[in-house]
Amino acid sequence: MDDYMAVALRPNDKRAQAQMDALLEQEGISRDHNLTYSAGIFDESGIMVATGSLFENTLRCLAVDGAHRGEGLMAVIVSHLIQVQMDRGITHLFLYTKPESAKYLAPLGFTEIARVPNRLVFMENRRDGFARYLAGLSSCSGNTPGAALVMNANPFTLGHAHLLQRAAQENDRVVLFVLSEDKSLVPYRDRLAMVRLAAAQYPNVHVVSSGSYMISAATFPSYFLKDDDLVTRTHATLDATLFTRIAASLNLTRRYVGEEPFSHTTCLYNDALQAVLPASGIELIVVPRAQAAGQAISASHVRQLIHDGQLEAIQSLVPPTTYQYLTSPDGREAIRRIQEASEVIHH
Repeated sequence: MDDYMAVALRPNDKRAQAQMDALLEQEGISRDHNLTYSAGIFDESGIMVATGSLFENTLRCLAVDGAHRGEGLMAVIVSHLIQVQMDRGITHLFLYTKPESAKYLAPLGFTEIARVPNRLVFMENRRDGFARYLAGLSSCSGNTPGAALVMNANPFTLGHAHLLQRAAQENDRVVLFVLSEDKSLVPYRDRLAMVRLAAAQYPNVHVVSSGSYMISAATFPSYFLKDDDLVTRTHATLDATLFTRIAASLNLTRRYVGEEPFSHTTCLYNDALQAVLPASGIELIVVPRAQAAGQAISASHVRQLIHDGQLEAIQSLVPPTTYQYLTSPDGREAIRRIQEASEVIHH
């Protein structure tokens, strides 16, 4: 192991990139197309024998040539990637790996959180990270079963309001998770504010942040980034599996989602929820979309109208609280982001 050293792979180094692709394919790993940094280990002949990459706060695409297993190369590549992240100031790390490789990561400080059988294992470098996350949500728990909503609210529309009203009326307790990662055109601060304004009329609704364990760059990057269906399905299944543990901790036995006629990615996610949740005793309730002028309301359509300078036209598609917020000084940043974006539709 002392003879090997991991080095950064330059994006324009076609030979190294080709070797990385070949090694990943050889080891049965699909290359992630949303990588921000990659490294490799080469033997004395210049052949790549191990590789690993980064995206945001995750380590991924980890592979070691089968002929070199047992030489400690996984430890070298992972240690290198951890150091790169630490140099960037990123200390809470997650990783994906093949199920058969997970045992090699535990000695390096990573703890398994969840797995998709025969596909991937999801791990983090904090032994109690997930437990602490659940503990932080304990105030939302209850003795009677409750329901869950998960929203990006980008921005909050009458469609979201319809879903919220349905859940609030049919359950004694509702936990509404707002996606907290700032990857959407409407900043998290604004999305959270709009949801809270709309939910204030329901005393049985708790509005909380989703954190890193729910539809995030760590658990479900395909939600924010275009990816192939196989990768998206795997990420969706992982996120759904993690949700079952969150639901068990908070005594949530229902999850409400909106019917999805527009976004292919969200449709795949709903399919994953339907495949995973019932097996854990969680009922998935798919609510037909609210409509305006005979068409299903979507946040994408609202963003398109804002982008095109038709701000007044969104009044029939969003609650008064959303319109008032977006047209106030607090909403200026959200409007600016949407109007300056080249793409506002979520696929």
